[in-house]
Amino acid sequence: MQARHLVATVLVEPSLVADLELRVMTDDLWLWPVRTAPVVVDGERMEFQLRRRLVEQRRGAWDDAATWTPVWIGFGDAWHEFGPDGSARPTGPLPWAAHQRLWHALAEFGSLVRYRRRLGGIPTEPTEHWPGLHLR
Repeated sequence: MQARHLVATVLVEPSLVADLELRVMTDDLWLWPVRTAPVVVDGERMEFQLRRRLVEQRRGAWDDAATWTPVWIGFGDAWHEFGPDGSARPTGPLPWAAHQRLWHALAEFGSLVRYRRRLGGIPTEPTEHWPGLHLR
C-alpha cells in the first residue's frame, strides 16, 4: 500500500487562508492550498473539482462557499514518525489528541470555514501521477 499523509479537506474564505495557516501552525498542523500543494500536478483543475464536489454534496447548505479556497490540513512532526527520506511512516493510528486539536482550531473560525469531520489521505511518495509529498 502506498504511504499516505492524513489530511482534512477544508473550504476557507479566501481572505482568511493566511490566518488559518498561522493558527494551525501553533498545533504543529500544516496547511496547503490545494492549488499549490506539492502533490498536485494540475492545481487549478484539482481545486475546481474538489470545491465543486464539496459544495454540491451539501445540496445548498454550502452555496456561500462556492468561491472559497480548498485547503488540506495535515499533521506535523509531533504527530508522526518519519523515515530517513522524510516520508511519513506512522507506527500506529493518529492520536485522538491530533484530531481534537485540528477540529478545535477549525471551530475557532466558525462560519468562515466548511469541513467534514473526517480525514482523507494524500500520497507521500512519488508515482507516475503524483510528484509525492516530502515533509522534511
